[in-house]
Amino acid sequence: MNRYAPIAAAMVSMVILLLSSVALSVESKGLPATPREIIIHRGLSDIESSCITCHSKEEPGKYHDWSKSIHARAGVTCIDCHRALRTDKDAMDCPGTEKWSEIRISPVVTPNDCKRCHPVEAAQFSISKHARTWEIQTDQIKDPWLKGMNCSIERATGCYVCHGSDISDGVLTAENWPNSGCGRINPDGSKGVCVICHTTHRFSIAEARKPENCGQCHLGPDHPQDEIYFESKHGKRYHAESDEWNFEAAPDTWEAGSHFSAPTCAVCHMSGIGPLATTHDVGERLKWEAQAPLSIHNKDHSVEQARSDMITVCTQCHSPRWAKNYLDRLDMTMLHYNEEYFAPVRTVVNELYADGVLTEWPVFDEEIEWYFYEFWHHEGRRARMGASMMGPDYAWWHGFYDLKRTYQHIMHLAETAREKGHGSPSFVPGSGGENLTPVALKPLPEVWEQINVLIGDGSK
Repeated sequence: MNRYAPIAAAMVSMVILLLSSVALSVESKGLPATPREIIIHRGLSDIESSCITCHSKEEPGKYHDWSKSIHARAGVTCIDCHRALRTDKDAMDCPGTEKWSEIRISPVVTPNDCKRCHPVEAAQFSISKHARTWEIQTDQIKDPWLKGMNCSIERATGCYVCHGSDISDGVLTAENWPNSGCGRINPDGSKGVCVICHTTHRFSIAEARKPENCGQCHLGPDHPQDEIYFESKHGKRYHAESDEWNFEAAPDTWEAGSHFSAPTCAVCHMSGIGPLATTHDVGERLKWEAQAPLSIHNKDHSVEQARSDMITVCTQCHSPRWAKNYLDRLDMTMLHYNEEYFAPVRTVVNELYADGVLTEWPVFDEEIEWYFYEFWHHEGRRARMGASMMGPDYAWWHGFYDLKRTYQHIMHLAETAREKGHGSPSFVPGSGGENLTPVALKPLPEVWEQINVLIGDGSK
């Protein structure tokens, strides 16, 4: 039986209900008023009514969110998103559906489910860095943590919460579920999660447009976009004025002046504004990749088009000269970081690896490796992101100031390591997690033994 066969009948009934309510309203008042409350025993199938009734008792918070959502107003119910085929990897029984022997459900809702109603948004999201986070970490940058420098519980409580877990086998465990990380690998083969921005079960466009939503992941010492935004003039105006803004306007109609007086993250990176259409590919308007060790141009889009689009965003409030000068200054900042800071430090560290002074595996067993990692991953990002988003404190005091000090410390550690003949390697606690990258590596227990021999001090 087709997984979604009951949807059509329920939707037809709901459309008839809505048309009837509009007709009655027009007849009595001339125009329809606010959307009608859903009456669950009218226009819904028996199983849909059963799901709603049960969840309203067992999970009232979840039911309340759904009842206030646009899904509820459109007649989209539990079974429309959660129904599974018997052959689905994540299919399971639900106590409330026992009398419908053909019904299976899944707690995992994926972009493939959402795209039945939102095909354009799902297609854009699927090519975004949000959706591709897992492959970027494992296959492209070969993240040292996912090579094994942390462990499964540290990943589950940290990395995977934002980046997503791998539940492709449909087996949900304490180490991979619950999870709504943006790059989650799903049982149906899709990548990503829509609810990381549009929280279940309200699925609010207003929530997704507010910077606090983005700040659930984009914060902290390594990518403090949240803190930078609220330091900026944009963030100050949001704090002061946002209670007067309209966050509910339809996509492609949310405009500066009419609905808000300063941009949020969504305005610059996603929203339809001026002649630009809404996009769910968050990197589409970016010329630079400021998260990379070395600042590089956007590899997924034309940098000329990305810069032109961002100038279009800026000029909804600023003059063309203001926008061009500000973004030219950003270009200068990116190159300054590359040439004066990252390149010379990378050269020194690479020479230590080439000469056998540092061990290439494991990572972080030598102090200089920690400082080099934080040099680009923390301080270098803060300098570049602060310059990108009007955060002078992060561009200077948390950025270039820290880079200067760490630069000197790395040079001192490099000199000391050459004098010793090694970088004083030591055991890293919590390491030993599964290597999720394609790089072939020796098991850590064997490597630690080799390090003990190298330094001859009997450490772990």
